[in-house]
Amino acid sequence: MNEKRATRADRVTSRRRQVATRSARDDDTLNLDLSQYLRDTPSWGRTTDAVTNALREAILDGALQPSVWLREDVIARNLNVSRTPVREALRRLADEGLVIKTAHHGTVVAGLSLEDILALYVVRENLEGVAGRLAAVRCTPELLSKLDAVHKRLAQAVERGNVKEMARENLEFHRVLRAAAGNSYLERFLTQVEHAVRRLPASTFTQPGRGQAVLAEHEAIIDAIRRRDGDAAEAAAKKHMHEARNVRLAMVLGS
Repeated sequence: MNEKRATRADRVTSRRRQVATRSARDDDTLNLDLSQYLRDTPSWGRTTDAVTNALREAILDGALQPSVWLREDVIARNLNVSRTPVREALRRLADEGLVIKTAHHGTVVAGLSLEDILALYVVRENLEGVAGRLAAVRCTPELLSKLDAVHKRLAQAVERGNVKEMARENLEFHRVLRAAAGNSYLERFLTQVEHAVRRLPASTFTQPGRGQAVLAEHEAIIDAIRRRDGDAAEAAAKKHMHEARNVRLAMVLGS
């Protein structure tokens, strides 16, 4: 009898610990005002999209860190919506690899391992190469104007030493490039790659000399596109991504 009482008491203690842990996790989400990431006010028929975008931006922005638990009821209260669009939003984000859904414990923000980073850059290097080639083949004066404008803003950011602006303009450069490729599947895949890159803990532009190096790498891509040289544009884009990979790995490994 005493053993049964002890077992029952152990179970109660375990449950209390689980509740306390879950409450602490809830507090992490409650302390963050997710509404600041709502680009559009949730409306009928569009609530799931709005919730998905808000959660995605909070994750990509680093406000929701890896290993943070995401409770449907807590998020629903935070965004003043029902649990249904939150549930669907978490399912979408799981499909994108941004969160992990577990059978009995709920949903947690996914992290990126060294293996993930290596796999990411293998894919990115090749996809960016394809984007460069297609952009060169489809080159227009409008594309060159956009690339030159972004390149100029990046150069100004490098001169000021503004890492945040450098990272933003670098992403914009690649957005212009993939849009110019005119391939909806490629653009979709590269958008997912961008989301993964934005989740990495620090920008490669924090490394000495990286800003100037990126300017030179972008110039090579633009020059090849201007000449409508698909082979050279693909090679330049792949080299750019290979260098980014090497810098990233050095940061991760502390070398």
